[in-house]
Amino acid sequence: MEKITFFQRLQHERDKFENLLNRVGFSRQLTMKGVLGNLSIKDLLADVLSREQFIADRMSEIANGEAYAPSTSFTALENFQKHNGYPDYESNLLEKDKPNHMVVYKFKNIGMDDIVEQELATYISILDLFQQLTHNQCLDHDLFHRIGEHTYKPYRRTSAEINRWLKQIASEQ
Repeated sequence: MEKITFFQRLQHERDKFENLLNRVGFSRQLTMKGVLGNLSIKDLLADVLSREQFIADRMSEIANGEAYAPSTSFTALENFQKHNGYPDYESNLLEKDKPNHMVVYKFKNIGMDDIVEQELATYISILDLFQQLTHNQCLDHDLFHRIGEHTYKPYRRTSAEINRWLKQIASEQ
């Protein structure tokens, strides 16, 4: 895949995600529980933020010539989360497709506006790092796949949950 093609795909997926969040709109709905179990849109956005931060940090390591290896023991997994503030999403020991409740708890007392601000800054960081990295670095580190796993795939999962919830609310009214 070419960088420009991937960049356009990423931007397209991001636009769809942002449009949905803008459509949901006002902050009361963003913090209402029940979107996915007891989670709110705010909680799901915190999970998206942590996944984006994970890949942004891995991309920064690549740009700086540092190495990353997924956690292979539960002790290493726990230490990774303590050190970084988010799970090692590429460890085989972690369930990848569900929101991480430790992340949700971490962001529990942080306001929606702050989460949105951090998430936007992290997304911009991903874009900046992607532009800095060469095509060969992207290929060598499987970044087209990995960035998608931690950006637009979570956008799609979160969007599906939000749309399901919106349909449920509409049918109840």
